[in-house]
Amino acid sequence: MSTAVLTEPAPPSPTPPPASPSRLRRYLTFDNRYLAPFLITCILLAGQIGYGFLESYTRTLLAIAGAVALELLLGRTIVGKWPHPASAYITGISVGILLRSPAFWPYVMCAWISICSKYAIRWRGRHIWNPSNLGVSTMLFLAPGTVATLSVQWGNTLWPMLVVWTIGSLIIWRLRRFHICATYAASFVALSFVRSVVTGEPWLAQVAPITGPMYQLFIFFMITDPPTTVRSKKGQILVAFLIALVEMILRLNRVVHAPYYALFLVGPAANIVDIWWRGRGEPAGAKPAAAPAVGAA
Repeated sequence: MSTAVLTEPAPPSPTPPPASPSRLRRYLTFDNRYLAPFLITCILLAGQIGYGFLESYTRTLLAIAGAVALELLLGRTIVGKWPHPASAYITGISVGILLRSPAFWPYVMCAWISICSKYAIRWRGRHIWNPSNLGVSTMLFLAPGTVATLSVQWGNTLWPMLVVWTIGSLIIWRLRRFHICATYAASFVALSFVRSVVTGEPWLAQVAPITGPMYQLFIFFMITDPPTTVRSKKGQILVAFLIALVEMILRLNRVVHAPYYALFLVGPAANIVDIWWRGRGEPAGAKPAAAPAVGAA
C-alpha cells in the first residue's frame, strides 16, 4: 500500500505589475502638461534671439511670475489645492509675447486680469473668456496710450513663420483642433475679398495681416484654447467663422486691434450658449463635465 503524501499544487505566482514608464519617457511624451509651455518658450526664444522682439526679459518674466503667483494663491484659497502652474505659465508668457509697453506695470496688470478671470468669471464650472485674450483686450481698451500688441517686431522673413507653424502644428495636432485654425484662416482669406470690394483697397493688402507672426500666434494658441472653446466640432467651426466675420466688421470700422476684440466678443457668447445647451435637462447642482486638458491659454 502506497504511503505517498498528497499535497495541493502551489498557487500560481502573482503576475508582476507592469513596469512604470521611466521618468525620462514621461517627460518626453506628448501626453504631459509640460509640452505646450516648452514649445511656446521655444517660440519666445526664437523671436528674441533672431529679432530681439521683446521689450525686455524683465517685463516678460514679470508677466510670468505674476500669473503663476496669483494662480497658486487663488487656487489654494478658492479651490483648496495647489494648481499646476503650467496653465498660468502659458498665460504669462503669452502676455509677455503679445503685449508691448515701455512701462512695467501693464505686464503684471494684464497677467493678473487674465488669471482672475478664470476664477471670477465662471458659469457652471467653466470660465468663459480666454484668459490672455481678456487681459490683452482689457489693457488695449483701458490704456491705449500705454500698451500696444506684437506687430512687425519679427521682421518680414519666412523662418520665424516656420518656427511658429512647426511648433503650433505639434500642439494643435495633440489637441485635435486643426479644423479651428483652418476654418479661421479660410474665412479670413475669403472675407478679405469683401473688405477689398468695400474699401477699394487691393486684396493683397487686406489678406497680408494673416501672414504675420502675431496672427499665427493668435490662430494657433488663442482661438484653440481647449477650456474656452465650445465642445462640438461643428460648433468650433462655426465659432471660428464668426470670429473672422466679426473681425471683418471691426476692421471695416477701423478698429486697430480687431482680432482680439472679435474673440473677446464671440468667444464668451458662444461658450454661454454651449454651456446652456449642454446643461438642459440636467438636475440642479449636477456636476458639469470635465473640461479637456489645458492647452495654450
